[in-house]
Amino acid sequence: MSTQTPESHGFTIKKRRRWPFVVGAAVAVVAIAAGITVPRLLPQASANETKGATLYVVTAEGNSAEQALVDYVAKTVAPDYGITVKFKGLSDSNTLNRAVSDGEVAGTVYQHKLWLSQVLKANPDFRETAATPVFRWGFGLWSAKYKSVSEIPDGATISLYSDPANAAQGLWILERAGLITLKSGIDKGYATQADIVSNPKHLKFTLLDFAAQSRSLADLDAAVGYTEYYLSAGIPISQQIFAPAAPDEFAGQLTVGTKYADTANIKKLVQAFKDPRVQTFLTTNPDVKNILLPVAAK
Repeated sequence: MSTQTPESHGFTIKKRRRWPFVVGAAVAVVAIAAGITVPRLLPQASANETKGATLYVVTAEGNSAEQALVDYVAKTVAPDYGITVKFKGLSDSNTLNRAVSDGEVAGTVYQHKLWLSQVLKANPDFRETAATPVFRWGFGLWSAKYKSVSEIPDGATISLYSDPANAAQGLWILERAGLITLKSGIDKGYATQADIVSNPKHLKFTLLDFAAQSRSLADLDAAVGYTEYYLSAGIPISQQIFAPAAPDEFAGQLTVGTKYADTANIKKLVQAFKDPRVQTFLTTNPDVKNILLPVAAK
């Protein structure tokens, strides 16, 4: 999954204040005159490599379900593995993944493997590894007009997400619902509309991003999307008319920086997220109900 936060493009020109550079030069001159060695400023070691450091697990800002999950691991599970974990929200997919790749944070739990593969393809300098599945996303077919799959009419307009990975998951849902058939033998995780071989109801597809899709539901016959966005938009769960558990390819992963995967801290972090209590939390906690499902859900 990915969210974008609009940013201002306005700017203000200010005259640079020179005094810090003047003072710094004066200190350097004094130090040299006194024979004092001034240490080089080196980048700090990543918390991932530092014993006792706080390990931040990040997701998109405002994602309350994922924050509840990370907070639970931080409070209840992580201490048993000798690590300190905290949640941190960042603005968008590239920011999240760059921070993980560079070791600025320990990991993220917001994405499945196919989304990660898109991110890595678009950013070849990123180095990340999906360390372990943690949950399955609530994801299904929604409609404000029809109460069942069978009611969807001939020629209906259905929205898929605009990114390839989540559009593929949408096509998988529609095939499971019996509305389309995809080519035999293809990797369903990479399916596109070109792979549809049967569309008996002559469905039409429109591509929308995450928030736009849920806001547009009343104008569509149906849409395939994440439960989280619909509930956030005030749409009742009763308008989710078909929601089989997602396949393994779409399980949300704890993703870590490849460079740090073998450090003691990250190994302990992976163990903490694999702890059986995490799956119990996903099964029983109302803060994540219908949004984050246990990995074992089928």
